[in-house]
Amino acid sequence: MAAEEKPGVKSSSSILPCFLFVELVIMAGTVLLAYYFEYTDTFPVHIQGFFCYDKTFSKPYPGPEDASKIPPVLIYSLVTVIPTLTILVGELCVFFSRTEGTREKTIVTADCCYFNPLLRRIVRFLGVYAFGLFTTTIFANAGQVVTGNQTPHFLSACRPNYTALGCQSTIQYITERRACTGNPLTVMTARKSFPSKDAALSVYAAIYTVMYVTLVFKTKGTRLTKPTISLTLLCLAMLVGVVRVAEYRNHWADVLAGFFTGGSIAVFLVTCVINNFQQLQSSIAPQRPQRPESMLGMPMVTLPCVESPLEKLSGPQHPTLSSSSTLYNTYVQSF
Repeated sequence: MAAEEKPGVKSSSSILPCFLFVELVIMAGTVLLAYYFEYTDTFPVHIQGFFCYDKTFSKPYPGPEDASKIPPVLIYSLVTVIPTLTILVGELCVFFSRTEGTREKTIVTADCCYFNPLLRRIVRFLGVYAFGLFTTTIFANAGQVVTGNQTPHFLSACRPNYTALGCQSTIQYITERRACTGNPLTVMTARKSFPSKDAALSVYAAIYTVMYVTLVFKTKGTRLTKPTISLTLLCLAMLVGVVRVAEYRNHWADVLAGFFTGGSIAVFLVTCVINNFQQLQSSIAPQRPQRPESMLGMPMVTLPCVESPLEKLSGPQHPTLSSSSTLYNTYVQSF
């Protein structure tokens, strides 16, 4: 009760249990599922067949993922560092630029734990972002495992023995699981093309950050700051997809599917989970004027106000009427 009487402080007995026993459990489960998809063979990849001498999958082998112009390590670093720094800088600027009346209240639970509004907003936005990042990874890996679509360089990595397989024409379809003679790890990676995980992660990070910059930053005196930042982030995300196609690591359909996956998750989390980065401060709605009640306690019907003719006469009169009344008074006084 003492915490509720202080200005800018409100008590809550559910924030700490929900954070410890609900949100952390969900987050841990999401991280473990992403780990099993990425680094273990718990979910086997669907083995698809291929046509003999198929030109769609006969592009040259571009090398391992680390040899790419935009390696996964660089992508993971950018999608982690850029949104984190943007949210930290944005929240610090917003917190110190607001007045005391517009800030969120400090939450106290169990009369011992105080949650600062600045720290609470940073943890909220970064926590939701991290959850979406692992969710995007799960969606992309699940799509790759279920479909098993081959990359454009699949036959170069597979190195099938066409003579042993009896390939006589390009319309012959090979379904044997042991058709490939290349490195098993390279072949397994070449079967994970749809959707593009790198494209999904880059677009997710870009759209989440762009929506944060657009909805939170208040730039006065310039109209080009927020569009420049937003378009730069979106162009970097698009560049990742272009490089993936140019290096024959993904098809255009794989990149577009990755863009759609990452963008949809980012828009859903921003609009439906954290309510467009708005404050959690309930505003008091203006009360409507109450109707007068009768003696029976029922609201009376308010009728429109009609102007009375007597009220018109009580005001300034017409000049013709005033002159006629003056003549009448003069005539009466003459008698």
